[in-house]
Amino acid sequence: MARPPLATAHAARKGRLDAATLRVSQVAVETAEEVTIKPYPKTRAGVRTIPLPPFVVKELHALFDRHQPSAGDLVFTTANGTAYRRSNFRRQVWRPLLVRAGLLGRIVESGAHRYVAHWPDAEGIEWSAEFYTEREAVAHIARKASGGLRFHDLRHSYATWLVLDRLPVNVVQRIMGHEKATTTLNLYTHAPTDYDRRVRETFGPVAEETPSFDQNDRRLPNSKIADQPSDQDGEEWSLGESNS
Repeated sequence: MARPPLATAHAARKGRLDAATLRVSQVAVETAEEVTIKPYPKTRAGVRTIPLPPFVVKELHALFDRHQPSAGDLVFTTANGTAYRRSNFRRQVWRPLLVRAGLLGRIVESGAHRYVAHWPDAEGIEWSAEFYTEREAVAHIARKASGGLRFHDLRHSYATWLVLDRLPVNVVQRIMGHEKATTTLNLYTHAPTDYDRRVRETFGPVAEETPSFDQNDRRLPNSKIADQPSDQDGEEWSLGESNS
């Protein structure tokens, strides 16, 4: 099961934000009593460095400017400054976000201080109720609606997007923190519904743009053999949650 977002200010310190990377070297362990942070992931591959997209860097800079956490502070916390439990994160943060994003149920403003919440039950039957505030409607749908995107589904989507954008599988493997590339391919990539169109487009260039082979060279003209990453270089760049 995926863990709620957990990072320390040390892991996301300004130097790494300027480089648009995040170092993963810790893992949260949840027990019945508490959530503790261990200074190591489950496997060696779990220790890694992840490239951050610009919109994430922008949001983290804004967050740090507002709160200015110390080196050992958690970045994403409860109101009390503690790490989220999975159940609390799902109930208090994740499912309300799905509702507001239009991914779980729907809310219709029917008048002044009138918000009608619509949500499906486990059998697909739609229910509705009226509330005086949007916040109440959101909370009700988050609590009552069946189904909905799981937080862990974001990890699947992320890996699938990287593969579909033709990032080499061994690179995706490192970013995901997997020890084997087969884990990346079997668990975290899903065929798009338009895969037949993609196959056609792959072989769709006009003839003059189609690559040809030199008679004396079995490689493509002007091609270069990329350096292959070595597993023996001693470098550990990855991030570290679980391998699943």
